[in-house]
Amino acid sequence: MTEERRPFDDQRMDAIMGRLLQSGVLLASAVVLVGGLLYLKAHPHTSVNYRTFVSEPAELRHPGALLREVAAGNAAALIQFGVLLLVATPIARVVFAVIAFAMERDRLYVAISLFVLAVLMFGLLHGV
Repeated sequence: MTEERRPFDDQRMDAIMGRLLQSGVLLASAVVLVGGLLYLKAHPHTSVNYRTFVSEPAELRHPGALLREVAAGNAAALIQFGVLLLVATPIARVVFAVIAFAMERDRLYVAISLFVLAVLMFGLLHGV
């Protein structure tokens, strides 16, 4: 008598998802911290004007341009990249859920996870 071995049980999947979220948040925090320290080192005596809102420059708003600025050593870009990693962490969790449920051949949860992923991507890409 052979027992079918499932690649993931619920407990293991929860543990992996928890580690994924924890790792994403820690990585994003480390990137923002390094970027913040580099920014403070480059601008030690700059005063901040809180009366006027100044948005991020255009090169920090698009992922491709942001990565070029990070590679060039722009500290503000590094901070922005850390924030992008923080936003990407729950999206990576949903992608993992889709893969894990597909491996379990659980079509209902694959469909639900794909719907959640579509809503997240729509909101991210359209600013909703």
